[in-house]
Amino acid sequence: MRYLKPATAILGLMVAAPAAFAAEDCGSLTIAEMNWASAGLAAWVDKIILEEGYDCDVALVTGDTVPTFTSMNEKGEPDIAPELWVNAVKVPLDAAVEEGRIKVASEILTDGGVEGFWIPTSLAEENGIKTIEDALAHPELFPGAEDSSKGAFFNCPSGWACQIITANQFAALGAEEKGFELVDSGSAAGLDGSIARAFNREEGWLGYYWAPTAILGKYEMTRLDLGVEHEREAWDNCTVVNDCPDPALNEWPRSDVFTAVTAEFAEKNAVTMDYLGKRAWSNDTVNTLLAWMGDNQATNEDGAYYFLENYPEVWKAWLPEDVATKVEDAL
Repeated sequence: MRYLKPATAILGLMVAAPAAFAAEDCGSLTIAEMNWASAGLAAWVDKIILEEGYDCDVALVTGDTVPTFTSMNEKGEPDIAPELWVNAVKVPLDAAVEEGRIKVASEILTDGGVEGFWIPTSLAEENGIKTIEDALAHPELFPGAEDSSKGAFFNCPSGWACQIITANQFAALGAEEKGFELVDSGSAAGLDGSIARAFNREEGWLGYYWAPTAILGKYEMTRLDLGVEHEREAWDNCTVVNDCPDPALNEWPRSDVFTAVTAEFAEKNAVTMDYLGKRAWSNDTVNTLLAWMGDNQATNEDGAYYFLENYPEVWKAWLPEDVATKVEDAL
């Protein structure tokens, strides 16, 4: 994708909160609980800290990358998107930041997100598969398509920005002509289930996935080399555009994962901005938390409490001492 502003420039436009905010009233606010695990976990961590530490009245609303950004940009709601993967909305996000409708509060994933096409590592090693073209040469290794004569190429969940990107990449690769069918995973649970099923059956699997996730902590997967560089202009003008007529294969950029807030919220709720500006964690931390959640069939709320109870050295660094004490007392 072509960045109108590099990530460092956007981060430079982050809202700076006043140092003295203790006397301000947080009031009511809304947080997008995105429909993937790491973002849902982040939403609940924010909810608990803001309610217990800052006396906010927090409502969670269902969210997803493109719909949530569009709603924040056009309607000014919800107030906070804790984990916004911005590859597919970079250009309009740059414009919204420049025009003062949205503020970037922090980069929540300190080492960024990872996206791409993956296969089981054991399959890659057994068959010498290192690139996407290597994989496409063997449709017989990837069952799961409705047409059993074709290989399955799993798309990302419906409604996610990566669904459009993957469809364009699939077309650019000529994967259909090479014997593959693009399989709609339907949901994050459906995508995860397809991977688990393949490993349980010791079968091949090929498709879109990302990190941080519990799946990549549980199953050893290899990210395939696309054999091309990232072209920003082509990404912005075609790769992320639904039904682009002539897509070209394009490497994913490093995924900037931001916490975004509406400008109105930032202006009226400065009491929370210092916290949001400091709140960030690593992929390793998130992967560990998500693996625990998966093993224990835990909800986003369960995961948030587990994090707060077991990682005080992480979250206390985000908060003034008096606020951290309030959260700890509440736990």
